[in-house]
Amino acid sequence: MTTKPNLLVILSDQLRRDALGAYGDPNVATPHIDRLASAGVRFDRAYSTYPVCVPFRFSFMTGEYAHSRFVPAIEWRMSPAERTLADEFNASGYRTIYIGKWHLYGGLGYLPGASDARVRRTPIPRTYRGRWQRWLGFEVANAPFDTCYFEDDDPAPKPLGEYQTDGLFRLAMRELESQASHGQPFCCVLSVEPPHFPFAVPARYEDRWRDRPLQLAPNFLRPASRPSPARQLTEADRADALRKRRLYYAMIENLDDNVGRMMTFLRTSGLDRNTVVVFLSDHGEMGGAHAERTTLKEHPYEASTGIPLIVCDPRLAGSGGRVISEPVCTEDLYPTLLGLCGLPVPPAKPGANLAPMVRGECARLDREGVLLEFVHDLRPNTDMCPYHAVYWRAFVGRRFKYTVLGGVAEGGQPWQLFDLAHDPWEMHNLLDDPACLAEAARQHQLLREQLIATHDHYALAPAFGQDGLNVG
Repeated sequence: MTTKPNLLVILSDQLRRDALGAYGDPNVATPHIDRLASAGVRFDRAYSTYPVCVPFRFSFMTGEYAHSRFVPAIEWRMSPAERTLADEFNASGYRTIYIGKWHLYGGLGYLPGASDARVRRTPIPRTYRGRWQRWLGFEVANAPFDTCYFEDDDPAPKPLGEYQTDGLFRLAMRELESQASHGQPFCCVLSVEPPHFPFAVPARYEDRWRDRPLQLAPNFLRPASRPSPARQLTEADRADALRKRRLYYAMIENLDDNVGRMMTFLRTSGLDRNTVVVFLSDHGEMGGAHAERTTLKEHPYEASTGIPLIVCDPRLAGSGGRVISEPVCTEDLYPTLLGLCGLPVPPAKPGANLAPMVRGECARLDREGVLLEFVHDLRPNTDMCPYHAVYWRAFVGRRFKYTVLGGVAEGGQPWQLFDLAHDPWEMHNLLDDPACLAEAARQHQLLREQLIATHDHYALAPAFGQDGLNVG
């Protein structure tokens, strides 16, 4: 047994925070993830700072805000010069292992003439793999029954030959089983796409969910008041949204079963005694919330930005079931993963090391809240890509979420103010309430201060008697 703990990060794609039993969903059965939460520490207010795959993964890998590199929503390649999480663990004697979706090699799926099949069978050169020592990865598949991975520097695609989540967990267990021969602690990231669309899942899970009644949130298919008029919904829209939600739950239950397989493997192999397990996702999805398209993320709403974050550390006796309600964000993950393993945290990183909070050494962070953002989008402006010409920033604290929206010329204008303590489904925009103007002014100032502190060049318009930023 090594003295340094092992680290296993299970990263799911497009999994909403509120779509798990541990977070209160009344529909889905996730006993294994719930058990992980009851044995560990659950963050109740974890956020994806920039709720799209590519920018989340950049910040996860580097600890830096995506706006510091002007990362677009997709179609972006991370520079090999970036110091990554793997570099930190490599320097501390860990064996680093990456398994699954990468999505930091340039958005191959959006190149002119690039077919989905070609993208799924294109390897990522070593230079662009962030210096993970062991590589069983791929750029992006979005085809859970037709996923190939690449092993180290072998350019030949290897078909998983089974449903992606099942196959990637199988690969991970195989790799960790062989880890004993290396005599090193390991840091392993297991990155699976489901429940990201397309909505495909093994038949036994789909059959279990066919026509099942659902308890739906009050904002389901309820249009938001701002900024655009309500989208006209038909019965076909509602039926399609319900069908996709059931398949989404089916994919989550398959993921949960695989988490159960992994935890059983860790116990039977003896690795559970010295392996910290972190479970999270890169962002959520609207899933019909506020009448938005099911698969859309990008928005500042809780359905899109809210993610699960569970840390189960076997060394922390008595911590099981503790819930942390502080707002935390993507940039906190890099220092936290290092901190959980007792490794030095680079002082220049913008995020907070949450490891002391996980250990119960502090209850609150020395900050008011966290920044959320949508930096820019290279895709043409459509209802599926709504932030091509206007962009948003948000400040979310222990109670309120304040959001601005606007283009470069006019700057971000007040858009939304929600009291999340009393309105968790974001149904009542308080910017329309004259009694809340003082709070709106305070939130505008907090957002401005956060933009300055994080060196964000976002153009913020003045509002509520508060100064703007980066505007003429």
